[in-house]
Amino acid sequence: MPEPTLRFIESNGIRMRIAEMGEGPLVLLLHGWPESWYSWRHQLSALAEAGYHAVAPDLRGYGKTEKPEAVEEYDIVHLTGDAVGILDALGEKTATVVGHDWGAIVAWNCVLLHPERFNALIAMSVPYGGRPKESMLTTWKRQFGDNFFYILYFQEPGVAEAEFDADPRGILSRLYLSPDSPREKAEVSDPKRSAGGWIGRLGAPKELPDWLKAEDLDYYVGEFTEAGFRGGINFYRNFHRNWEITPQLADASVEQPVLFIAGSKDVVIRGANAEQLTGMMGRATKDLRGVKLIDDIGHWVQQESPAETNAAMIEFLKSLK
Repeated sequence: MPEPTLRFIESNGIRMRIAEMGEGPLVLLLHGWPESWYSWRHQLSALAEAGYHAVAPDLRGYGKTEKPEAVEEYDIVHLTGDAVGILDALGEKTATVVGHDWGAIVAWNCVLLHPERFNALIAMSVPYGGRPKESMLTTWKRQFGDNFFYILYFQEPGVAEAEFDADPRGILSRLYLSPDSPREKAEVSDPKRSAGGWIGRLGAPKELPDWLKAEDLDYYVGEFTEAGFRGGINFYRNFHRNWEITPQLADASVEQPVLFIAGSKDVVIRGANAEQLTGMMGRATKDLRGVKLIDDIGHWVQQESPAETNAAMIEFLKSLK
């Protein structure tokens, strides 16, 4: 399989590394946490073969892309600005934006905040039903109280990145699994935050899933060993700020065509079926063209089920005028 070209560009005041393949209309692929451009390795070649210019950056704070120090430089204005800056650096007026996990949150906001630059959206794993009435951070604090919840854990300055930086393979190998992957018994079972961090709450894998080769895990571990986890965790530290700085989105709708893709067993969608997801996203979209749930697949949908994911993406892209 041909390899993507890796190079650096200047975008929105920072130096970003991008992986790219192919020629044609631009498709911008935004990864999630804790990931990398490499999460799109199966999509880059498929999109190139289908006649598209596929570009997957290391997002701000990840991999070889720059990592600003200030937490507020990871807010949604900066993140969507980075995406627009990539289009500018490539000399493109518009692109279809694709996002998985945190990349999906950025992608939803790209089409809302910069509608003139993004002609369509493919969101994976994270649906969008409109701006909530209160900050999600407020909701989660009320919901979880003293119990451990990883997003609240990530709000503690310096704590989560210290845990993960000390054992990148420990956290990544526990997260990059399928829903049915066999695990060892978790070391921490007490639900209280005071009982410990996150790695000990996740049972160690007994084996890698069939979609993740040892060399794939090694690549991710190498990237996070070098870059650290703080940049990606700073995305989470802006949940409340993002809500505060986007009051204009209170009644906004996505006008562009949208496709949603997820594994049916993705924990993010909490067991919702296609009809329920369609209803939820229908509140905030005017042209939702499909909800594709891939049976028995978990959170890492484009890596766990690349053939089905690629087919759905390309069918949607070909439908765009």
